[in-house]
Amino acid sequence: MRSLKKSSGTLRNKNIYRIIDANLNRAKEGLRVCEEITRFILNNRRFTAGLKGIRHEIDGIIKKVYPACALLKERNSNGDVGRLNFQGELKRSDYKDIYLANIQRVKESLRVLEEFSKLIDAMSALSFKHLRYKVYAIEKDSFRKISSLSDFR
Repeated sequence: MRSLKKSSGTLRNKNIYRIIDANLNRAKEGLRVCEEITRFILNNRRFTAGLKGIRHEIDGIIKKVYPACALLKERNSNGDVGRLNFQGELKRSDYKDIYLANIQRVKESLRVLEEFSKLIDAMSALSFKHLRYKVYAIEKDSFRKISSLSDFR
């Protein structure tokens, strides 16, 4: 009976680590896309530094709580049932669309990280919540500048 409990807990952690790994990648990728737009298109040092700082804060949280080997061990990119679902991802009309889609991706991923981290480490959950609110602030501050971008296709 005891081994069954341990193995179901192990399975739970494996699934949690898969979710955390996927959302870490999603959040950092989305931040990097937004960072490139604020850096090379808006030429805005403050937004670029803010997004880069959040990316580095995510790395800091992860290094403290989630060993890279544990996350990578549970990664199953080839077996991911959502991997081939890219409906809507191929439609972007301009830089604004790219920025808004990616900042939304970041917020959603940080929320997932916050929720699932509650099962592993409550302090990291609070840290992800704090980062999510930082993203909200950058999104609000950058919205006017992003919205004023011309259609550069």
